[in-house]
Amino acid sequence: MNETAIMAASGALLVVASAAFFFLGQRSGAGAERKRHVESRTTSEETAKRILDEAQRESDSLRKSAVVSGKEEMLKLREQWEQESSKRREEIERGERRLQERETVLDRKFDTLDVRDKDLGRRASELGRKEKSMLDREQEIDRMTAEGRRRIEQLAGMSAQDAKAELMQRMEEEAHADAANRLREIRETARRNADREARKIVALAVQRVAADHTAEITVSSVALPNDEMKGRIIGREGRNIRAFELATGVDVIIDDTPDTVVVSGFDPVRREIARVALTKLVADGRIHPGRIEEVVAKSRKEVDIAIQELGEQAAYEAAAHGMHPELIRLVGRMRYRTSYGQNILNHSKEVVWLAGIMAAELGLDVIMAKRGALLHDVGKVLTHEHEGTHVQLGVEMATKYGEHPLVINCIAAHHDDVPHESEISVLVQAADAISGSRPGARREAFETYVKRLEGLEKIASSYDGVEKVFAIQAGREIRVIVNPDSINDIQMASLTEEIARRVESELQYPGQIKVVAIRETRTVDFAR
Repeated sequence: MNETAIMAASGALLVVASAAFFFLGQRSGAGAERKRHVESRTTSEETAKRILDEAQRESDSLRKSAVVSGKEEMLKLREQWEQESSKRREEIERGERRLQERETVLDRKFDTLDVRDKDLGRRASELGRKEKSMLDREQEIDRMTAEGRRRIEQLAGMSAQDAKAELMQRMEEEAHADAANRLREIRETARRNADREARKIVALAVQRVAADHTAEITVSSVALPNDEMKGRIIGREGRNIRAFELATGVDVIIDDTPDTVVVSGFDPVRREIARVALTKLVADGRIHPGRIEEVVAKSRKEVDIAIQELGEQAAYEAAAHGMHPELIRLVGRMRYRTSYGQNILNHSKEVVWLAGIMAAELGLDVIMAKRGALLHDVGKVLTHEHEGTHVQLGVEMATKYGEHPLVINCIAAHHDDVPHESEISVLVQAADAISGSRPGARREAFETYVKRLEGLEKIASSYDGVEKVFAIQAGREIRVIVNPDSINDIQMASLTEEIARRVESELQYPGQIKVVAIRETRTVDFAR
């Protein structure tokens, strides 16, 4: 029991001790907690104070740096302002110097103008004095002239009218003597040219027996196997025909004519290229823009080769050896050129044949006659590309490529544009007339020539002072004989120009027409 009481007392003491320790521990923990709070507060205040001090120091530092940078910026701005001010002052000073220089120049100019004005005034005064002096001298000269004339009349014993009459009589006598001398010169010249005139007569007689020779006419139509081919030539929305016309430079005419398409163009070579190309396209059947360009290129090469071969063949037939290749090419191009429906190449060959026969009969240079005959119309292939008559273009080409002067004269004189320098040029002209004027050679009818001649004579006869009018050379030349009392030499030029302009506006004709006005004064007397 004692043990139990002891254990109970021990337990009670243990409980009391535990409670006492708990309260002591709790109290000591609260004190420690308060102490920690105090220490923490003290630390926070110190930290805040430290932060405030640091912030204060940083703000002081930033303020100082801001003040320093502001001062530096202000210094920079001041330097810039001073520099700009200095530049402006310099510009102002330069402007002031320029103004001063201009003022100086203007002052000098004003001084110069003043000097010139004074000089002009002085010269005007001098001119006035000189003019007055000249008038006085003229009056003195007139007086002296009249006095001299009076003295001369007194010394000569005749008046001024009598002196003029005697002078005119002497001039008439001298004119009669000059006319007689001129007449003798003309007769001597006629005797010297008698042999040449005889050769002309023989040539004109030979041309009456010239043989007929047919020349073909170049056509520009293409035959089609059927009318369906026209649609293929045209193509969808016309693209084939447009491509063909663009590639060849000609017009393709498709109308109601059955199984035929017409190729039209001013350039005969282009027209031939188009005809050959269209024939190939129709035969091949494949017609589209790409194929058209290919066939046209091939046809152009073929036509060029054909032109060269035709020229070489013609030169060989005419025995025209050593001819320049360009002239040979021009001769070949004559195959595709016509004049009034007559093929120029066949016409030239015909002229070669006739001129060669006549030259052989007359004992002249046959080779030179044939060469001149072959090239006499070579300029006609260039009339579509260059300005000028076919005679001018032919002479230019022959001169350029080194032809003989006799050949050049054959070209220049076959329409009487220049004088004939040899019998050969006369033969070429005669052969050309034979080939062009024979029946069936050209399309132009005889009535057309007659109407042209009548029109020329009617136009020229309508002017006052015209006595006679003659249209010659198949209408290529018109000669107008005028009355010398009504029209003087100065009016002759204006008359020919007016007639030529009216002919151009009122008549239609190939080539050119020469207008020649003749004014002749004759004095007739009789010896009894």
